[in-house]
Amino acid sequence: MNVRTFTAVIHKEDDLYVAECPEVGTVSQGHTIEEAIANLKEATELYLEDFPLPDISRPLVTTFEATYAA
Repeated sequence: MNVRTFTAVIHKEDDLYVAECPEVGTVSQGHTIEEAIANLKEATELYLEDFPLPDISRPLVTTFEATYAA
């Protein structure tokens, strides 16, 4: 059994937190951040049972600012 660390990107939509794993493309939600992450973990594990990932390096995640007219 393999263990790998994934990224969770979380945002709030109405009364739910939506969590996405960009490495795999899985998405889930929950009423709390912890619930959203737990649901994302389950969804990702189920996905990886059918579609295992090749052994690749972890992506670099960073932020940037963009200027736009409001």
